[in-house]
Amino acid sequence: MKILLLPFALGAAFVSAQAIAQDAGHGGFMQRDQTRAEAQQRADMLFQMLDANKDGIVTKAEAEQALAQMQAARGGADNSGRGGGRMQRMIDQAFGSTQAVTLQQFEAQSLARFDAIDLNHDGTVTAAERQQARAQQGQPNGRQ
Repeated sequence: MKILLLPFALGAAFVSAQAIAQDAGHGGFMQRDQTRAEAQQRADMLFQMLDANKDGIVTKAEAEQALAQMQAARGGADNSGRGGGRMQRMIDQAFGSTQAVTLQQFEAQSLARFDAIDLNHDGTVTAAERQQARAQQGQPNGRQ
């Protein structure tokens, strides 16, 4: 049963991440303002979903397995689609050259990304700040 829940939970988290990444011109339910506490909560939730053996450490292998399960549940096991590619980039960014991360490291990375997007440093990221941050990063079509 746990094996079946992981792809759906990861998929739900992924859908949330996609919605946050949409620019204001494309709408989306996650275009509302997001606080730093909400970003931390989201990072914690994603970490718990990725930590398959619940040892407090997510290995790159666990993250790759979760991605493969999510893709299999969606009917395909490749990274060519927009969703798979985005998740693969998230995994690559989270792990870099290391093979495992702790909750504290995962949280710190997530909050560092939040802080970089929170352009006025008020603890809340708005749709306008997300769009401006994407433009500054030179992302095509306003996508991260």
